[in-house]
Amino acid sequence: MSIIAKEAIAQLFTDARTHNVWLDTPVSDATLRELYDLVKWGPTSANTTPARVVFVKSPEAKNQLLECMAPGNVDKTRSAPVTAIIAYDLKFYEHLPKLFPNGADKMVPMFSSDPAKAAAAAHMNSSLQGGYFILAARALGLDCGPMAGFDAQKVNDTFFAGTEWRVNFICNLGYGDHGKLFPRNPRLSFDEAARII
Repeated sequence: MSIIAKEAIAQLFTDARTHNVWLDTPVSDATLRELYDLVKWGPTSANTTPARVVFVKSPEAKNQLLECMAPGNVDKTRSAPVTAIIAYDLKFYEHLPKLFPNGADKMVPMFSSDPAKAAAAAHMNSSLQGGYFILAARALGLDCGPMAGFDAQKVNDTFFAGTEWRVNFICNLGYGDHGKLFPRNPRLSFDEAARII
């Protein structure tokens, strides 16, 4: 592989920002499908790919979601063209015969017999996929506003009742108002956060 252009690195990482204020510009369903079709290629352990995504666009669904959000996240969620609920499937292993055919005969019983192990794997790998989700959205020219301020039980009861899906985090999507960004916060240096041994 070759190194990607500096402009692409800037779009994905160094110039990208978390947005809270959104332009009144819609995001097409085709773009959301393209977004998922990028995310699905990111690596997960044993190709488990447990992430599940609900793109909340309709006024009715958005109003239901607003009831689940912490007060500080209500206005930004209301104004975002799309809000993605990034979830995970506790029974992801049921898809392993398709996704990991060479090892499904061992892995399916391992996870199905140990719900705690399955839940830990689902949460970890869906978190990886959530990171891919943000990068893929940025690659498609979208801005992101990931959030943790919500009532998880209420989200699960409202959107996932009767299923094995559980919310991981929530991410607003659209085209952010760059003129209303907060000053950028610092990051830890390599020497503060990393070691080479």
